[in-house]
Amino acid sequence: MHIRPSASIRQNYNEIAALCKSSGEPVYLTKNGRGDLVVMDIEAFTRRERMLRLREELLAVEEDRLAGRAGVTPNQLDSYLESIIDEVEHGKEA
Repeated sequence: MHIRPSASIRQNYNEIAALCKSSGEPVYLTKNGRGDLVVMDIEAFTRRERMLRLREELLAVEEDRLAGRAGVTPNQLDSYLESIIDEVEHGKEA
């Protein structure tokens, strides 16, 4: 975890951008010693958003399964999950 004062974004933008890109982690900015903002590389953000979307979809499928609603065959699910994993790993749109 990287923490910097909020003033550093104005003073050291390139350094913070490089830190975000090299670490793949967000940088937490503080104001008056308290958390204020989070800055992260666009690729890391996009990857995180895809992972969250995958989790939401998997939870919806699990809720349907537990409720006894009709679903998909194991082969269909396997194919779908492979496409989602490929999208997350390689940035391809499914």
